[in-house]
Amino acid sequence: MRFSSLSHLECPQCGLTHDADQVIGLCTCGSPLLARYYLEEVRAGLTKADVSSRPADLWRYHELLPVRAVENVVSLGEGMTPLLPLPAYGRELGVERLLMKDEGLIPTGTFKARGAAVGVSRALEVGVRKIAMPTNGNAGSAWATYAARAGMEALIAMPLAAPEICRREVTVVGAELKLIDGLIGDAGAWIRSELALREGYQDVSTLKEPYRIEGKKTMGLEIAEQLGWRLPDVILYPTGGGVGLIGIWKALLELKALGWVDGPLPRLVAVQATGCAPIVQAWEKGLPSSEPWVDAHTVAFGITVPKALGDFLVLQAIAETDGCAIAVDDTDILAAQRRVASLEGTFICPEGAANFAAVRQLRESGWIKPGEQVVALNTGTGLKYPETVPL
Repeated sequence: MRFSSLSHLECPQCGLTHDADQVIGLCTCGSPLLARYYLEEVRAGLTKADVSSRPADLWRYHELLPVRAVENVVSLGEGMTPLLPLPAYGRELGVERLLMKDEGLIPTGTFKARGAAVGVSRALEVGVRKIAMPTNGNAGSAWATYAARAGMEALIAMPLAAPEICRREVTVVGAELKLIDGLIGDAGAWIRSELALREGYQDVSTLKEPYRIEGKKTMGLEIAEQLGWRLPDVILYPTGGGVGLIGIWKALLELKALGWVDGPLPRLVAVQATGCAPIVQAWEKGLPSSEPWVDAHTVAFGITVPKALGDFLVLQAIAETDGCAIAVDDTDILAAQRRVASLEGTFICPEGAANFAAVRQLRESGWIKPGEQVVALNTGTGLKYPETVPL
């Protein structure tokens, strides 16, 4: 078996294929690209038992990841975060089989480390030595951290309103930080203007390179493995750019192709805040993509994305799994954050808390049924958001 079974890159919009062994961003049609693998080779040469015997990090799935050589792996020990039962909170909601995938325990304190680990590793492998990106905070701090680990330069732009801790993370690892008076789209515009003047940088904005999603998909692989290669009924994901939800969906489809899981896929739920809910609006209208959200704002800063590049993939994932999209109020997000902490002893981030506010609403409406197994992603530690908790 090869270390990676990476075959090629494929455009999910126009179907065009691309050589994976080059520095590449979007398809010529403007769509994000998806990594494809020789899954029959993996199915013939790898077993679930083989995977389970490996070290407990995301690189245990290396055949399904794009880094071709082990010496190019840039790692800080990321992956295999706990899948925790929440019995007290679950009983309160009437969801007795409620589980939390806790990404707050990963390097840099958020699930963004997964995308950064795989994205930086693959960028290094194909010859990139400088990266640049806009961010709402956590992705920038994660990519800056892994770039430092790899000996690469990083240029990060984030809104002034981004969490202070994220700003400090970027600067402490020696990356160049630009604070922007605006939203993530304004930060993206600044990055584009700078890259027109600077040479040698790869733009690693959300879905503008193909490999962040491959790191994020390991959340789906881990959930399946941690449940004994059985799938839950529902998975909720706080959705800004939506890379994690797309990645989980991709992971589950690959596991089905390998024959490692069977039965229906979990119903995927995109959770947004009422102050920035373009995916929810598009889903409710039956649209294939979203419209830009005006005056976006929410306490869950990480999901303040007025227009996601991969919105059409998020909506497709929801539709094909019989899932849904739901928006929750900031007051309900903060209430869920405090309630989960007081009942279960875990301080989750506001984006993760949005999921638990959504679980309550979906159970009350009957969309989540009695006895169903529900997995909610907590995408980061609440310690990065001290301002959400009054003293």
